Amino acid sequence: MKVSRRGMLAGAAAAGAAGVAGAIGLEGRSDAATAGQVGETGQGRAQREPVELTWFGTHAWQIRCGKSVVLTDPWLTRFHTGTFTPEGADPKSKLVIKPDVIDKHLGAADAILVHHGHYDHMADVPYVAKKTQGTVLCTETHANLLRAMKTPNELLSPVRGGEYLPFEGFTIEVFPSLHSCGGKRHTYAYPGYRYDVPPRPRVIEDLVEGGTLAFVITIGGVRILSLSTANFDPNALRDLQVDVVLAAPGGEPGITDRLLRTIKPVTKVVATHWDDFDKPLDEPGVPWTDLTPLRTSVEKTGAEFVVLDHLQKVTL
Repeated sequence: MKVSRRGMLAGAAAAGAAGVAGAIGLEGRSDAATAGQVGETGQGRAQREPVELTWFGTHAWQIRCGKSVVLTDPWLTRFHTGTFTPEGADPKSKLVIKPDVIDKHLGAADAILVHHGHYDHMADVPYVAKKTQGTVLCTETHANLLRAMKTPNELLSPVRGGEYLPFEGFTIEVFPSLHSCGGKRHTYAYPGYRYDVPPRPRVIEDLVEGGTLAFVITIGGVRILSLSTANFDPNALRDLQVDVVLAAPGGEPGITDRLLRTIKPVTKVVATHWDDFDKPLDEPGVPWTDLTPLRTSVEKTGAEFVVLDHLQKVTL
């Protein structure tokens, strides 16, 4: 295992979540990936190579192996919305993009995976896509919103779940998924779809959920299941074999337990989307919730629970 860290976990723990100050690091991969899944192109089991994960807060991950780079929901601008205050997010918060912040951290991408259309997942995608010329995998609603935000159409690849997409150096499998629900009515913010290109989004409520996707990235011989919320589609993921899961808090009690019963056993679960994203990216992450329930769900299966802080890297 090789971990490059910035001394941030101590700060995150001091911010008030005992569940954050846990095990850091990955000790290699499991043998969960079968030859049938990793080698569907007829090449057999992929050769094991180092895979580097970098976390930019929320569900923004950079996954790098050699020259291959995959980004998930690359939102680095992090403008103020009030999401985690008692009053909640102001739906009229203006969308802001800070190119200097993005340029500081992101340089290249072969694929950009959009899991759902909310601002904390998609607002920076137009700039990142134009900068990197990466292929953007997203639903048709996301594509229409991105077109409205002046994303070049030739970079957009709408998907719906079920696709197996080979790229040079990695493959992407697409699965239908679900956004987490909360409150008495089991709802989530800004639902809806866009079947045509709308007026340019100006405020956060303009970026609707638009369908939620899950992705499996097979890179360097490692299979990574990427989930942007605590919820998932059990029919789509039943008996799925992966090595690492990116899992979000907020679904307890029960949803994470159900997830880990639905897929084949894994050895590593990496916490994602646990930070208050009104806070700066260049400071230690401040948890918006206690990670202890997520940790408990993971560790009772015998898997390792892994937490990274802002800008931290881990090599699988």
